[in-house]
Amino acid sequence: MEHELPKPKLDSLEKPERLAPEPAGIVNAIDAQDVVKLYGNNLALDHLYLQIPAGSFFGLVGPNGAGKSTFLSIATGILEPDRGTVFINGISMWDEPVAAKGALGVLPDGMHMFDRLSGIEHLTFVAQLRGLDKQSAIQRSRSLLQTFELPLDKKKTISEYSTGMRKKIGLALALVTSPRLVVLDEPFEAVDPVSANTLQQVLKEYVERGGTVVLSSHVMATVESLCTHVAVINQGRILVSGTTEEVAAGQDLNSRFLQLVGGHQQCEGDLSWLGR
Repeated sequence: MEHELPKPKLDSLEKPERLAPEPAGIVNAIDAQDVVKLYGNNLALDHLYLQIPAGSFFGLVGPNGAGKSTFLSIATGILEPDRGTVFINGISMWDEPVAAKGALGVLPDGMHMFDRLSGIEHLTFVAQLRGLDKQSAIQRSRSLLQTFELPLDKKKTISEYSTGMRKKIGLALALVTSPRLVVLDEPFEAVDPVSANTLQQVLKEYVERGGTVVLSSHVMATVESLCTHVAVINQGRILVSGTTEEVAAGQDLNSRFLQLVGGHQQCEGDLSWLGR
């Protein structure tokens, strides 16, 4: 008979050294302090500390199950941590959630949508719900749909969208209110190369105008070409964080990533039977 393992005690978990405090007068877009998240006996985030500079294009990378989506969900108020806190532009996500979330645009993993609405209906609804007047909501929604090459008419509902189209409408929903900070979980997954290039250009211009983008991705080449800053997460902890050049440490980002997380370049199993 199997016995359930005892749940880890938060006070008994080893704590890493605290990151240096930010300079006086500097407010980070995201400041995560001592964040812990447990799923049963699984420690998904292990006393995580991370500072994301305002105005950066920030990439969060790590293996499957490293804690990327969990951290982004906590940072955006979708999940509550078991310990620790997160500040959004200096505002506590848990003490002042309305103010903190008001500065955010979010594309979460597995985003749920109102499938029976068209793209223009969904965008204008969300924009008005978040405080835009009707005329501005319609104008911005039409501009985003045109830029992302999505249907403008009301006949085609989101339930008829492909996976890539749903990803694009999700990004449009994150951007329509022109937030100070956009947090995106795998924004280019299932998006064709032409559309991905368009999305990347929009995000680059957004950062150039003073916005902050935080994204997770498994594609190191994309992160290396887009991001000014990178953090590598593994087993719920940040292994390294800094500018992309600092993290890469003279290597390409993919090689450095494999070095940090202990990735193997060669297959360990015997697959000699393949192709016979």
